[in-house]
Amino acid sequence: MTEDNLSTANGGPGRRIAIYAGTFDPIQNGHVDIAERASRLFDELIVAVYDRPAKSLLFSPDERIDLVRQSLNRIDAHCRLVVEGFSGLLVHYARSRGATSLVRGLRAVTDFEAEYQMTMMNRQLEPDLETVFLMTSLPFAYLSSSLVKEVAALGADIEGMVPPPVAGALLRRFGRE
Repeated sequence: MTEDNLSTANGGPGRRIAIYAGTFDPIQNGHVDIAERASRLFDELIVAVYDRPAKSLLFSPDERIDLVRQSLNRIDAHCRLVVEGFSGLLVHYARSRGATSLVRGLRAVTDFEAEYQMTMMNRQLEPDLETVFLMTSLPFAYLSSSLVKEVAALGADIEGMVPPPVAGALLRRFGRE
């Protein structure tokens, strides 16, 4: 992917714009898989890094945005790919960016229950915003950012779980590099 594909400008009217939002603390290979596959479905995919979740974070918003950009710069994106931070309600952010779809990744049935509830709330708030669910590819079905952080903190090898820039950032954060 070229640096031009990682721009932050709005796309033109009539474009199919989707948002793949999350805390990405850190982005892991399951997230990268979903982003790459979603890029085949839309004219523009905005990977939106949420800045203030109700959970403790390992990386700052700026660090997470940078790690997402570095990680997605390595994929073969099939559309215009934008990485940026956001705060507030996702539906308000989606409206401000002209998005018509949200992309969500699913690993297991337990993910579906939480995602279903969030989708119904989003539909109540913004009826024209559709949610598209993509099943994570099998090699990444066990991954979560929380598990990656835990095993990295305990000194386990995280190769194959996260993109190289994230592996380096985790090693530095846990004082192992």
